[in-house]
Amino acid sequence: MQRSEIDQSAQVPPLPADEEAAKAATESTSGDASEQQDEATPSEFASHDPRTGELVGRHPLTTPTRLAEALAVSRLAATWWQELGFAQRRIRLDQWRVSLFRQIEPIAALICAETGKPLDDARLELLMVLEHLRWAAEHAERTLRRRRVATGRLMTNHASTVEYQPYGVVGVIGSAGEPAFAPMGSVVGALAAGNAVILKPSELTPGVAVALAEAFNEVVPEHPVFTVATGDGATGAALCSVGVDKISFVGSAAAAKQVLVDCAQTLTPVAVECGGKDVMLVDSDADLVAAAESAVWGAMSNAGQNSTSLERVYVLDEVADRFVDLVEQRARRLRPGGQPGADLGPVQLPSQVDVIREHLSDAIERGARCLVGGPESLRPPYVEPVILLDVPEDAAVLTERTGGPILVINRVPDLDAAVQAANASAFGLGASVFSASRGEEIAANLRAGMVAVNSAGTIGVVPALALGGTGGSGYGRVRGAAGLHEFAQAKSVTRRRGRPLINALTFGRRAGTVRRLLRLVRMRYGR
Repeated sequence: MQRSEIDQSAQVPPLPADEEAAKAATESTSGDASEQQDEATPSEFASHDPRTGELVGRHPLTTPTRLAEALAVSRLAATWWQELGFAQRRIRLDQWRVSLFRQIEPIAALICAETGKPLDDARLELLMVLEHLRWAAEHAERTLRRRRVATGRLMTNHASTVEYQPYGVVGVIGSAGEPAFAPMGSVVGALAAGNAVILKPSELTPGVAVALAEAFNEVVPEHPVFTVATGDGATGAALCSVGVDKISFVGSAAAAKQVLVDCAQTLTPVAVECGGKDVMLVDSDADLVAAAESAVWGAMSNAGQNSTSLERVYVLDEVADRFVDLVEQRARRLRPGGQPGADLGPVQLPSQVDVIREHLSDAIERGARCLVGGPESLRPPYVEPVILLDVPEDAAVLTERTGGPILVINRVPDLDAAVQAANASAFGLGASVFSASRGEEIAANLRAGMVAVNSAGTIGVVPALALGGTGGSGYGRVRGAAGLHEFAQAKSVTRRRGRPLINALTFGRRAGTVRRLLRLVRMRYGR
């Protein structure tokens, strides 16, 4: 797969000379702001390697007109895909998984080129996608198929069922930090539930989305069930208003709010994942070596740009010195860069480096201590690991999402204080707890959509577990049974099987009918 010669057969084709193609609104309704400078024509844009600025590929700017045309075709594809049924869809999804596995090296190389992350991290991201795809294909039928439910004592002459039907066409807006894992949580769930999908990837990583869709279309050539609409923020805004049946968004909280405004005009349902300010709690009886390993990996992998990257640690006073020492040892070994042996890649967005700089400066001005790194660690597009201690709880680096390889470690006197500090954040995506004796108890008290006990960053590797948050991290779920239900609508059906013993649901009922019904209910429940 050559970088600048990506096959665009899976993409919505551009309209030549369409007046909408020249739109340059890059700040609205996109998982990432568009900041890459390119030499593309007004009807297309270019993606670049953030390490070198090298051209990776060119892609069409999908116009609103083209998007509307794609939606019309996708509706026909959605009907065909739904009518295939669970068994046939499973066969196709399994074939897609096999195809992706066979192409794991070129697709991983493309992820590496568009994000700058280490190649092994790109491979790991794809392996997590494949495991989710396997699980969703296998479990979609048993999760969503029609099932009987009890009718209750008042409707004994009826049989009742619940079934889950697809929405139709689901629009997915992806982010750049995890260009395969993040959007594919929604894409796979929607496809397994019987929907067609239009994916608008980040403008920084369009080639990854195209490669994933191409692999799907090779095994499902009959209809365009999975389409990619490449473009900038204007394309994302158009996807929200074009008339899809549901939107699933992954990106910043600011962009998510605009998505909600756009979708509110047509009452289009939305699932949003806005990232988090993930936190770790370290108890006095924790395995400190394991906790330190997990803290450094959770904070520094992918240069801290994952939606579930760890940004805060609260450790009990009595073990804080030892824990901090272990974290320092591990963090000092890490080196960012574009070479094969680098531990971290670049920060993809120049504006994110500015956020990191502002948060770091604010923390230092407020009295924070730099244990590892400092202002000199910012060498765009790379940022070396930074570990901060004694940070005031109202500092921006603890209240706002930083999105870089910066970790704050604060001491607390007890677990109650740790839980209180963890829950004070507006975000509520992920958390982890290290404790030999109280892990599940602490986890139950944390306001987060996902909690790992004695590990960190592991929820995403378990395909049966739902991913999603609360509060400022959004709502809705992907992956697991909840993720399948997210992309299907419950339909309740009741069927009369015979005459009721007492029929109160008619204007022709006799006097005293309801009183007789009350007596029967009292005999059964009133004591």
